[in-house]
Amino acid sequence: MTPQETRSDAGLAAVLRISVSRLARRLRAERLVRGLPELSDTQLAALAALERHGSMTPGELAEHEKVQPPSMTRVIAVLQERELVMRAPHATDRRQVKLTVTDHGRLVVQQTRKLREAWLAQRLRELTAQERATLRAAAPILEKLSQS
Repeated sequence: MTPQETRSDAGLAAVLRISVSRLARRLRAERLVRGLPELSDTQLAALAALERHGSMTPGELAEHEKVQPPSMTRVIAVLQERELVMRAPHATDRRQVKLTVTDHGRLVVQQTRKLREAWLAQRLRELTAQERATLRAAAPILEKLSQS
């Protein structure tokens, strides 16, 4: 990446898109190398959201993950088939169900986080102190972009 490439917003967007995509692909590969269940990014994100935030209805989970409810229905079906989540009746609304991560699902999320964070921590140790400081400053901005 040259300073010329990131001078314009469009250039910066292109460089970020490519870099973030490559990083995400590399993190996914690390998970597969270790023999964890093969899950799509959306499936893993939904599972991790339930593990982190607790039980949710399918609609709440779709909204949280910013996907359409029919897409989330398919995601939930896979997670349930693999016994990573379970459905339970909603306490106050009989038309609804609550999704909860199973012990196996919790273990998959925790192992995935551990592997990915270990890989990334090793890559960070290979950077200079200035590069790590730049990433620390950029992390909240990247998080903001991911939430928009």
